[in-house]
Amino acid sequence: MQPSRERQAEGAVFSEFRRKVQNAEMLSAAMEKLLLEIGFSGRLSVVVQNGRILKSGYEEGYFTRRADARLLP
Repeated sequence: MQPSRERQAEGAVFSEFRRKVQNAEMLSAAMEKLLLEIGFSGRLSVVVQNGRILKSGYEEGYFTRRADARLLP
């Protein structure tokens, strides 16, 4: 059984992880800048196992506005 402080610290780290995922703060500022510069509007995917990135990829979608139109109600 873990001591109470360790469990609280672990809970705080997990809460911060969930907050970043919910707020889409998973990308570094440098990567976000690159995506904005090239006008990328596709999908990025990352597969994580045991805290390590196993695979990452993207689906192309440069300069399209049709995708934006589909998102509007």
